[in-house]
Amino acid sequence: MSAGRFAPSPTGRLHLGNLRTGLLAWLAARSTDRQFLLRFEDLDKVSVRDEHYETQLADLSALGIDWDGEPVRQTERLDRYEDALDQLLTDDRLYPCYCSRREIREAVQAPNGPQTGGLYPGTCRSLTASERAAREAERPAALRLRAEGAEQSYVDRVLGPISRVIDDIVVRRNDGTPAYNLVVVLDDDAQGIDQVVRADDLVDATPSQVYIAGLLGIASPEYLHVPLVLGHTGIRLAKRDGAVTLGDRQELGESNEDVLSILAASCGLAEPGERVTASDLIPRFAARPTPSFADIPTTLPEITRP
Repeated sequence: MSAGRFAPSPTGRLHLGNLRTGLLAWLAARSTDRQFLLRFEDLDKVSVRDEHYETQLADLSALGIDWDGEPVRQTERLDRYEDALDQLLTDDRLYPCYCSRREIREAVQAPNGPQTGGLYPGTCRSLTASERAAREAERPAALRLRAEGAEQSYVDRVLGPISRVIDDIVVRRNDGTPAYNLVVVLDDDAQGIDQVVRADDLVDATPSQVYIAGLLGIASPEYLHVPLVLGHTGIRLAKRDGAVTLGDRQELGESNEDVLSILAASCGLAEPGERVTASDLIPRFAARPTPSFADIPTTLPEITRP
């Protein structure tokens, strides 16, 4: 099975930046005869709200974005994550880390500290058994990837070749929650995802995911990173930017078709104000060179206040 996917976190209503990325992911899948699957990234127990599973599905459906099968939830897959962590521990690819964010920041900023280029300085990488016991008494350990300075490359279908030195990233937080860069690899594999369209704020994290996939014997999907939608302040679109959800736009008198038109025009798939359906956009997406999506605007001036 070939499939693309959209994987929102049910922590609030989807804003129009989320919906634009979801629309592009749907178009990429449908234009290549792939299934389109949904997954809720819901491991953040503090921020997830039960009502947003349904509101997010309703907003996607309102724009004509459909999906195959039942959406899955990360919280249903905890055993799979633990199995992968056990495998990586057995292979000596992980080590416990007791550092707080403050300790890492201070180590990197110290005048005579390690020159790591922003990577984890390796404080806990080679602790002795007695040193680990002493740190364990202070706080529970996270688990970090033992990357050993590896470099990983991949080819992004929008951005071209990408290469990064792999950091010793956290793969399980010290509260026991598996971390994103591990679970996204396992989730995509479990769902048969071979195409990932997502915002370009995740470009730098992708080599780590490709690297982890290799350690676990998992094939990586093809990646298409598209511009993240920003608000008027130049940072990620959010409620502070005005009427940014589908519900907000409806309260202003706009229809779902109006909003779809705005999103499609922002991607160069429709003329400003042109009335289209999501299905109308599939052949237009297919006819457009994939790298050109790197140039779509990062702002939606029609929906953000100046």
